This record gives sequence, structure tokens and C-alpha cells, in this order.
Amino acid sequence: MAEYEACILGLRLAIDMNVQKLLVIGDSDLLVHQVLREWATKNTKILPYLHCVQELIKRFTKIEFKHVPRIQNEFADVFATLSSMIQHLDKNFIDPIPIGIHEQSAYYAHVEEEIDGNPWFHDIKKYLEKGEYPEAATHTQKHTL
Repeated sequence: MAEYEACILGLRLAIDMNVQKLLVIGDSDLLVHQVLREWATKNTKILPYLHCVQELIKRFTKIEFKHVPRIQNEFADVFATLSSMIQHLDKNFIDPIPIGIHEQSAYYAHVEEEIDGNPWFHDIKKYLEKGEYPEAATHTQKHTL
């Protein structure tokens, strides 16, 4: 459903921008083949989305759907998920998401050192072993633990 929602939002945005010819590139093999009517859709939850997409594509003079394997399109799944989470008063509006492409991946994880010198799981382990909370633990911290 997230893939369909992303497609619908993209199509609506293109319509609002008066785009007449459109190439839709997606990594959802299922969506692309269903929209092209090459595969049948029996899932009752998906059918309204499919019908919406089919109505929207009628508003273009030329539209083409192309499948790109997910491995070649890392951002497609992220955008689909984000689009299903975005809420806006104007249903056709999406704030732009700036994306930078770098030559190589960068990984970063920052873990702060525990003040008491114990590992992060010390309090959990102590609670499991002895059933004791840390001395200064608040009600919320006890509940979380």
C-alpha cells in the first residue's frame, strides 16, 4: 500500500505541475505489472489504490511505467514509506526532501560512555539477576527497565 500511496502522490504532483508526458520508475514489480494490467489484483485492500492510479494516468497524454530492481534504486522504498507517513492539509502537497548522493557510503554511530563506567546493559542485568532497580531510578525509569 505504501508503494501505491507514493505512486499516487507522485502522479498528483505531476498533474498539479501540468506534466503531460511522464516516465514512472519504480522498484515495486507488483505495482508496475498491476498498473500495466499484466498481473491481476485480488487483494481487496490494494484494489482502491490500483483504481485510483488507473484514473490518474488517464490525465496524461503519455505515461510509461518502468520497473527498476530495488537493488538499483535504494531510495524508492524509503520514499514510499515516507510518503505514506506525511500528513498535510492540502492532500496534493509534499514538502521537498533534499537528497545528496555521495561517492561512497558513510557510517557513523556515536555511543556516549556511561557515567558510572558500567556497560549500557548493567542495570538490566542487575534487575534480571537480583530484581533490584538502580538506587536513584525514577518511576518512569523503573517502568522502562
